[in-house]
Amino acid sequence: MFLPSRRLYVSFLRSLAIAAFSICVGCSAQTPSAQPQGKPGELSPQLHKRIEIQIRSHFSVPEQVAIAISNPKPSEISGYDAVTVTMSDGDKEKEYEFLVSKDGKTLARLTKFDITKDPYEEAMAKINLAGRPIRGNKDAKVTIVNYDDFECPFCARMHEAILDALKKYPNSIRVIYKDYPLTEIHPWADRAAVDSNCLAVQNNDAYWDFADYVHANQAAITGKDQHRTEPGMEEAVDKVTLDIGRKHNLNVDQLQACVKDQSQKAAMKSSVAEANGLDVSATPTMFVNGERLEGAVGEEALDDVIKKHLQEQNGAAGTAK
Repeated sequence: MFLPSRRLYVSFLRSLAIAAFSICVGCSAQTPSAQPQGKPGELSPQLHKRIEIQIRSHFSVPEQVAIAISNPKPSEISGYDAVTVTMSDGDKEKEYEFLVSKDGKTLARLTKFDITKDPYEEAMAKINLAGRPIRGNKDAKVTIVNYDDFECPFCARMHEAILDALKKYPNSIRVIYKDYPLTEIHPWADRAAVDSNCLAVQNNDAYWDFADYVHANQAAITGKDQHRTEPGMEEAVDKVTLDIGRKHNLNVDQLQACVKDQSQKAAMKSSVAEANGLDVSATPTMFVNGERLEGAVGEEALDDVIKKHLQEQNGAAGTAK
């Protein structure tokens, strides 16, 4: 499920990084026969404008995203200077390196990959799993981290696929959910994330019971009344939380206090910040041993990825269940 507002910028930047490598190297700018002259070591205003137009055109950069272009500096590529293009939108900012031919006719983007590093390992290193509820074999060689929104219908479908994977590989995988509520479009998603963490503080199984129930009963929590207020939805989430707490014989007073003061909100916000740092822009987004899967990919696609990582870990064609 792709998102508006604060997630749009992250999504755009990620698409730029991918698209730039695949289509921008060697594309020609619409320029006259020679580069307009500015001061030595500086881009002329005309060339600055043409570069900005090309970037906005090729990558569909929204107008609200500001583009700043640095003065040129020597590059590793003969006949080209390097410029740093900074994209910013509010407090979000990211830099990209582009190449500009010395005659001012060609704009290029060259992405270099350090093949001595494993991008899957680097992704997993950015994910904090400490204290998170685990489903499956806690010592499994394959870890599925799912950035989840309890109100997202696509997440509900993905949740079912993950449950099927756990049945198929009960001893070979472990599943960990992290919070990524889309508050712009899902009014009770952040409440559910915080309440689930209140349960997790006391009991791992209570957390997963909550996850199962809420994903399966999103419509009941939202209700049929389109004019139902947000507090009414939050009260419904709180009721589910307390019912599950009683079912698992938790300390209800402690649970009620946590739900009332939303003391786990900081943990939820930390998870959202972590996801943004991984360029997550949609829910569900999963990392299977660091390999990214976006959207409700379905049982077969998930199974293929799990098998691949099990084979890599086991060093054999078969997979242990």
